[in-house]
Amino acid sequence: MRSLTLLVTPWFFLAFGCDSHDHGSEAFATLQACVDDHVNGGEGFTPDMAVTICCLEHPIGDAAANVVCTDTQVGCEAYVDAQLDTIATAAEITAGCADYLVQRQN
Repeated sequence: MRSLTLLVTPWFFLAFGCDSHDHGSEAFATLQACVDDHVNGGEGFTPDMAVTICCLEHPIGDAAANVVCTDTQVGCEAYVDAQLDTIATAAEITAGCADYLVQRQN
């Protein structure tokens, strides 16, 4: 039985642990709506990851994806902080913006 568990466990995590989120270009009216969807929706991302995803991959308002969070750490943090309610701490905003900027380069 132990060897069956060892054989099945990796497949279980592969099947259910993969990111099934379609990082498509679903538009959101506001950054708050996007982050709320990614944190409180079925995906359950952390606020910092939701900031990264929303900044990179979703059009916000009339802006295209990968635009509204600017191209600097200070600009991103200022924008995100002004747009979000209490869903993200200052540390989570900083981390989300840092990750956004790294991924934006790739």
